[in-house]
Amino acid sequence: MAIRTILEFPDPRLRTVAEPVTVVDDEVRALLDDMFETMYDAAGIGLAATQINVHKRIVTMDLSEENDSPLVFINPEFDVMDEELHSYKEGCLSVPEFYEEVSRPQQVRIRALNKDGDAFEMVADELLAVCIQHEIDHLDGKLFVDHISTLKRNRIRTKLEKKHKFEASQR
Repeated sequence: MAIRTILEFPDPRLRTVAEPVTVVDDEVRALLDDMFETMYDAAGIGLAATQINVHKRIVTMDLSEENDSPLVFINPEFDVMDEELHSYKEGCLSVPEFYEEVSRPQQVRIRALNKDGDAFEMVADELLAVCIQHEIDHLDGKLFVDHISTLKRNRIRTKLEKKHKFEASQR
C-alpha cells in the first residue's frame, strides 16, 4: 500500500473524465488499498481515483468516525429518488481548506461493483447521498466548486494558485 499524491484545484488533470473499469482484478484491488490509505491519511471521507491522477471510475468512501466502514464503488451510477434538494457544506481533498454550500438531491439509488467485481445497488440519503454525487462528479471531471458562483470559484482558484506557487518556491 502507498499514499498517493492528491491533485489540487485548479490542476487540469482533475477535469479528465474517468474510464469504466472493465475487469476488477488484483491491480484494481491494490489501487483500492492505496486509495483508502491516501484518503485516511488526508482525513477524508471520500476519494475518487481521478483525484490521484488515475482516470478509472473508482470511488472509496468511509463515513465512520473510526475509519472502520470502508465502502467501494466501481463504475458507480446513481438515479435521483427524491427531487428535493438538500444543501450541505461540502469540502474536498482536492480543494483543501475550503467549504461551500452545495445543493444536491437528498436521496439517490446507487448502482456499482464492489471490490470483488460483484454488482450491487443501495439507496443513499443524507451524507452518503451527497458524498456519492460529489465523488461521481470527480469521475466526470467536475468539482464541487463548479456548483458555486463564479466569483467564489475564482477566489478559491486564486488562493490555491498562490499557495501552489509558494510551495513550489520552497522546494
